[in-house]
Amino acid sequence: MTEKLFTEFPPVSTQEWETQIIRDLKGADYEKKLVWKTLEGFSVRPYYRTEDLKDLPYLNTLPGEFPYLRGTKTVNDWLIHQTFHATGRYAQANREAHSALDRGLESVGFRFKENYAVSFDDIKVLLNGIYLPAVEISFEHCGTSRTDILDAFIKYVQDNKIDPGQVRARFDFDPLGRSMDGDMSLEDSLSRLAECIEKVKDFPLLRIISVSGYAIHEKGSGIVQELAFALALASEYVQRLAAKGVNSSVAAAAIQFHFAVGSNYFMEIAKFRAGRMFWALQLKEMGITSPDKCRMHVHAVTSPWNQTIYDMYVNLLRGTTQAMSAAIAGVDSLEVLSFDSALRDSDPFSRRLARNIQIILKEEAHFNKVADPAAGSYYVENLTALIFGAAKELFSQTLERGGYTGAYQSGWIPSLIEETAALRMRNIATRKEILLGVNQYPDFTEKAPRGLSMEILEKTTRGATAFEKMRFRTELSGLYPKAFMLTFGNLAMCRARAQFASNFFAVAGIEIIDNNKFASIEEGVRAALASGAQIVVACSSDEEYAQAVPQIAEGLGGKVILVVAGEPACKEELIARGITHFISVRSNVLETLSQYQQELGI
Repeated sequence: MTEKLFTEFPPVSTQEWETQIIRDLKGADYEKKLVWKTLEGFSVRPYYRTEDLKDLPYLNTLPGEFPYLRGTKTVNDWLIHQTFHATGRYAQANREAHSALDRGLESVGFRFKENYAVSFDDIKVLLNGIYLPAVEISFEHCGTSRTDILDAFIKYVQDNKIDPGQVRARFDFDPLGRSMDGDMSLEDSLSRLAECIEKVKDFPLLRIISVSGYAIHEKGSGIVQELAFALALASEYVQRLAAKGVNSSVAAAAIQFHFAVGSNYFMEIAKFRAGRMFWALQLKEMGITSPDKCRMHVHAVTSPWNQTIYDMYVNLLRGTTQAMSAAIAGVDSLEVLSFDSALRDSDPFSRRLARNIQIILKEEAHFNKVADPAAGSYYVENLTALIFGAAKELFSQTLERGGYTGAYQSGWIPSLIEETAALRMRNIATRKEILLGVNQYPDFTEKAPRGLSMEILEKTTRGATAFEKMRFRTELSGLYPKAFMLTFGNLAMCRARAQFASNFFAVAGIEIIDNNKFASIEEGVRAALASGAQIVVACSSDEEYAQAVPQIAEGLGGKVILVVAGEPACKEELIARGITHFISVRSNVLETLSQYQQELGI
């Protein structure tokens, strides 16, 4: 039966596919239409086939085998993590942690203010009733200028007679990364770090150093930059600590990678796969011969960059797809940010929703039952190889500039990240990159959520920030501007352009008055003037604009702003007649709407 089925579907060669594609393109440019030029600087083809796997290395390895392309474990389980603010509220943080642990949490993070003094008594309150052999603990925002939190934790373990071999804990000491933002002297920090590693030599599951690709991502970097710079930073830790007398294997084992998970679904899966392989091969090149010492330990957090404050419940969907990428990729622990984390401290309700995303992925979708389910996918395997190659090249360029520290201090790393962030911002401004509910398909009737202020928006560098500021300015103005869709002529075109223009102006919080189609220009003009709208948008086909738009302008008498939806061939002719406002898919939405706000006095 199977043989008969295959005879009915004979194999098709790549050349035959290409011939058919070129025929279907009807002269259109293959590269422009079908090849994806990624933000990371490499091109992704429209399809891949079996032959595209033949030159890729390590495809025959299994999960848990060096160089860990397919995962550092033979299973795909991960720890469900959430973080709680701890500074000055230790009992409250303990209660919150217990509540979450009772509801599916497996890894607890406590966040402190930078270099805040933490005593043994504080740790006792914080960890009261938490059974350490069963729960991973992480301590965030720890600076090497103060190591009292580590000392207090070790004393707590010793006093409670807990086997150090069963304690899973993470501290985010990162003097090389944070020295760029003004920590204590670098050499002193590294010496202190070496002392901390010595203190925890009897704790095989405790990791001292946090290499934060997350912090790089948060500034607007691309996937390759996040990966390459984080690996360069981690390599520098191993080398510098070796100079302080720390064995390279011990130094490498002390590192936990902290990565973000963005919304580029398959690229994020490939990023983690490429990162594990890169790190293992890099450690081998640095002289670490034991495969077990070459494992990358990864904690992932869903991206704050594309979180939105307006239409913030969409963040639940973003968190879900990002969590899926991380789970499929085989991370060790994962935190899904609460849907409202861009605006306020999470409450039990938002934390529960975030936690349940991961619980559903485990208990209902069974993502933890299959290790590396993406293995063998022509697309994912090739993406993995492309990211690996691009990251390796950028990593080498970083080493040529003195490693992470030298490249950062010279301004090279910050400038590359700033360029990428600016490009991403331009893509969002022009809607090449969509943030649902912010720069496209906004909720027309939504108002600013409770607690939003311009001060909060000024503190963030998310992709949505500029659009949210613009919309919030409209609300604060109290002017309640309206945009009227004057639809006429060709029904299909007038409705399509009215929908486009409605979405366009609603992005800025401008009230939309839509209409199906007016029987005549005169009827539309009368309705527009009666509506009290400050903006009137002419919506029809290009062929009708040359005659109809001047008629509309005359009827409106300059009392409102007249906008033409589209880029008609008669645009220059209309401009010559004083009609200067046009919107189209080529518009920079952010700049254009900001200009309209100025004209409206906002």
